[in-house]
Amino acid sequence: MKISIAQFKSKLGALDENFSTAEKLIATAQNSDVILLPELWTTGYYPTPVENFADIDGCRTKKFLGELAKKFSVNIIGGSAIVDDCGKIFNRCHVANRRGEIVAAYDKTHLFSFAGEEKIFTAGNKISTVELDGVTCGLAICYDLRFPEIFRKLALAGSEIIFVPAAWSLKRLTPRRILTKARAIENQNFVVFANSSGFSEIVNPAGEVISEIDAGEKILSTEINLSQRAEIISTMNLLADRNSNVDE
Repeated sequence: MKISIAQFKSKLGALDENFSTAEKLIATAQNSDVILLPELWTTGYYPTPVENFADIDGCRTKKFLGELAKKFSVNIIGGSAIVDDCGKIFNRCHVANRRGEIVAAYDKTHLFSFAGEEKIFTAGNKISTVELDGVTCGLAICYDLRFPEIFRKLALAGSEIIFVPAAWSLKRLTPRRILTKARAIENQNFVVFANSSGFSEIVNPAGEVISEIDAGEKILSTEINLSQRAEIISTMNLLADRNSNVDE
């Protein structure tokens, strides 16, 4: 499976320009199987008042992703956007398949209090997996990476690849690099991390970085071999050895 990350730092509040940049990068990476965009690519992270920039029911974002996915016959994991859903504001990821159908959505469940997200956004309350080209993919967003529980739930739900759009500060690059490796190792999943600030990467289930780029507007494209995951699990099956009967 060929996976591409469309890495770019959106201009704050400049929706039309940001959609144009995303379209250009998606077109560049159109020969991929899956394209991943960063967190809040539509608006940047994040303009205020947020309500003025929210996509009502995600309509514009879903239409954009669906049309380009169908045009290029590519699966697009749409990073995330500020979405107004019945008056509540969510940090939401939409997924479009090759036919242009919106086949999944995920609301960020862990809100970054350091940036005041919990005062603005409503937290999601469920995990989301989606099958793309026969591969079960899990979804998480940025700060979720610090919480292993959601990644374990995605693994138990059958995920093989976990996609993580982010707007992660490079001031915290060291812990982020550790966390992507840890989430990959402990769940025996590929982790695909798309960061608007740079240093996006793809980590294999052994915790090895198989592809990475530095900062800037760039495409990172990598072929991943899913049989590698099966080989790793055949030698040490962590989920099978998991003891869920430990007393709290």
